[in-house]
Amino acid sequence: MQIANNVAERYTRFARQEAEGKSELYVELALGVAGSEQLIALLAGLPREKQQPNLIFAAYRWLFGVPRGWDDFHENVIDRWDDVRNVALSRMTQTNEPGRCATLLPLLARLPQPLALIEVGASAGLCLLPDYYSYQFGGTALPEAPLDDRPIFSCNTNAVTPVPETLPEILWRAGLDLNPLDVTNEEEAAWLECLVWPGQEARAEQLRKALEIARAVKPEVVKGDLRADLADLAGRAPKDATLVIFHTAVLTYVQDVSEREAFSHHVSSLCPYWISNESPGVFPSIAQKLEDGGDDHPGKFLMSMNGEPIAWTDPHGRSVNWIETSAFNAPTPS
Repeated sequence: MQIANNVAERYTRFARQEAEGKSELYVELALGVAGSEQLIALLAGLPREKQQPNLIFAAYRWLFGVPRGWDDFHENVIDRWDDVRNVALSRMTQTNEPGRCATLLPLLARLPQPLALIEVGASAGLCLLPDYYSYQFGGTALPEAPLDDRPIFSCNTNAVTPVPETLPEILWRAGLDLNPLDVTNEEEAAWLECLVWPGQEARAEQLRKALEIARAVKPEVVKGDLRADLADLAGRAPKDATLVIFHTAVLTYVQDVSEREAFSHHVSSLCPYWISNESPGVFPSIAQKLEDGGDDHPGKFLMSMNGEPIAWTDPHGRSVNWIETSAFNAPTPS
């Protein structure tokens, strides 16, 4: 019973805190699942990490396309549960959202240049290419004359967010992932598109442009574990560049809080700058430094630098709002 309740709460929370205002179809589906004893029972039989709404909805789309609504979704999932289950068990979300680069840019642009970037949980490596994309921060465009073949990521900011004036200079880049995706593989690229929510056609188009850039640049993504293999990868970074290790929506999949905290100590020993962009509950030691403990920003990620809270960000990169009391005072690029 407790597992079923947890699944229902998870889908309700997804609808109210994540999908609302972004995909009305996913709100409808998530609330429908939360109220369906039959579907809850099926989902409760999956491992916890395979119960997540994004994965189940993407698995459905992989098999059937975008559902017309709740009735269509419910009927197909019930009739073809074994197929949905098999896709969910064989796939991971790996939402490689390149728009998240917009939330990283204010930090990256202020660090001593040039940079060496390592992304933990890099998927296809699209977030390793922030210097290849275009951005719109209110009235500020980077670069000033965007190219047609570049994706343009619009990102809202608050008054205290340090909007960058230039793109960062990246000397070296590499990613680490348990299951790197190959951007030249049509099936894997199609899976990434299934992870873009219905109604977000512009986001899907930006993803396609980012995939084209990645096919040309070929960012290296190494197969490995964040705990066992990160040190070796960090050791390959050039010594004449500032090493930055970052991750977004990755450590939430490490279930043990003590293991996440151990990772924070490990990564801090490997580089001068560690950027975490996760749900506030992932690192309680960071969230507790905030006056509200991170409770007043449902559906947002907490971005931190070296364990200090920096900004609240939209999970898909649509906004970055600097925390006024942030202790971070990075040097400007030299």
